[in-house]
Amino acid sequence: MKAMVCTRYGPPEVLELQQLDKPVPKAAEILVKVRASTVTAGDCEIRGFTFPVLLRIPLRLFFGVRKPRVNVLGQEFAGEVEAVGTEHTLFKKGDRVYGATGLKLGAYADYLCLPGSYAIARIPERLSFEEAATISTGGMNALFFLQKARIRAGQKVLVIGAGGSIGTVAVQLAKNSGAEVTAVDSSEKLDMLLSIGADKVIDYRKEDFTANGETYDVIFDVAGKSPFSKTVNSLKSKGIYLMGNPSLAQMFRRLLPTKKGDRKIIAGAADYKAEDLSYLNKLLADGKIKPVVDQIFPLEQLRQAHHYVESGVKKGNVVIINQ
Repeated sequence: MKAMVCTRYGPPEVLELQQLDKPVPKAAEILVKVRASTVTAGDCEIRGFTFPVLLRIPLRLFFGVRKPRVNVLGQEFAGEVEAVGTEHTLFKKGDRVYGATGLKLGAYADYLCLPGSYAIARIPERLSFEEAATISTGGMNALFFLQKARIRAGQKVLVIGAGGSIGTVAVQLAKNSGAEVTAVDSSEKLDMLLSIGADKVIDYRKEDFTANGETYDVIFDVAGKSPFSKTVNSLKSKGIYLMGNPSLAQMFRRLLPTKKGDRKIIAGAADYKAEDLSYLNKLLADGKIKPVVDQIFPLEQLRQAHHYVESGVKKGNVVIINQ
């Protein structure tokens, strides 16, 4: 089978198209013929090994010293079940499915084996493989944090970095909860954010949301670049600051205090659970959240796709298709 292999840590050029053996599912696994995958910030972070200095030695031991131990990256997929293990009963051959691979990775290939207990769901009829591939990791990250905030109708929610894979789902989830949503991102993404339900938009290059006098019940920071104290001060009394940037570097901000005055600060890493994807899947089927696809690249152009994601201009998601 074709696969894009990460031959060592470095720029996108370390990704090479190779022929690998087709995997065989174990008893509790499913074999998926991959039709689409995505390029996430996490994929780029692992490939480039762009981690904080203090983490580099332990993370090299975990991921691999000179190159990734799991050398086929890719955290999200959509495709068709080609075979199931002898002990698996949830999915059957021919099912259209999508989901998250977690640290097993492996979506940048023609075929992928995963335990059937992973966060995997059947694709709603009206969705394409390309659309379905974009939902799992971004959607589950957004859901993980927003559930902690318990957003209520009428609350004011600010989403920083709203134009990416996590932010676009977060905007829609917050709107579904009845909140008034303000989305912060660059100017080229603002029309898209209005189209998916944002009530207000802010171009961060032209306006500092911490200095405009507005306060919010919930601030969900996906970008991880806003000044901590100023951002917390933009919360209302008893407001909640969700620090949702998925990079390992930003996750270490969880060591900051969990409270500032009467305001609550929540950081951490999302769990990828089958029940959470099932919840998102129902919203997808009902049309209450919509995938946002920016660019589509063939698997053979994965290098270009990684460059595009690292440029910071993508709107929503970048999809990889297997032709």
